[in-house]
Amino acid sequence: MKNQVLVETSARHLHLSQKDLDMLFGEGYSLTNKKDLSQPGQFACAERVDVVGPKRTLEGVTVLGPLRKTTQIELSMTDARSIGLDAPVRESGDIEGSAGCKLVGPKGEIELKQGVIVAKRHIHMTPEDATEFGVKDKDVVSVKIDSEGRSLVFGDVVVRVSDKFALAMHIDTDESNAAGVKYGMMGTVIR
Repeated sequence: MKNQVLVETSARHLHLSQKDLDMLFGEGYSLTNKKDLSQPGQFACAERVDVVGPKRTLEGVTVLGPLRKTTQIELSMTDARSIGLDAPVRESGDIEGSAGCKLVGPKGEIELKQGVIVAKRHIHMTPEDATEFGVKDKDVVSVKIDSEGRSLVFGDVVVRVSDKFALAMHIDTDESNAAGVKYGMMGTVIR
């Protein structure tokens, strides 16, 4: 069907810089690829980190690879509030002035002044996908999800275009639960 996109639930996770990986897991440590993700080159790691907020701790949060220039923690709004953080809704990589937290690993801990966000819902597309959908990078669209008893339309969905992407929409666990999303479910991009 035209304008259909796979909807994937992005659970709480974090991306680490080399410096922070060394602090948490030991100097010279390398991430262990546990499972490849749908986006080319991205993977879930065997490594886990505790995310500590003012109210409580989220234990065993998954690390995603590969390493990034800057450490970033992506939580659902429910997760962030439950640990006492006011995390802003942002696109990945936009962490300036965001919430901070403590990260605890097996070999050490670090106090971050910023880096905790609620990821803005988005669609990854190749340039060819964007042409087919009639959109361009940074366009904002809506996506209709039909589910039994929980159908809804998500607005404010950012289109991200790169030849390194695979076609998929990413929403967090709060959004996924609100729409009753199941594995393999498709959404319809509307403008």
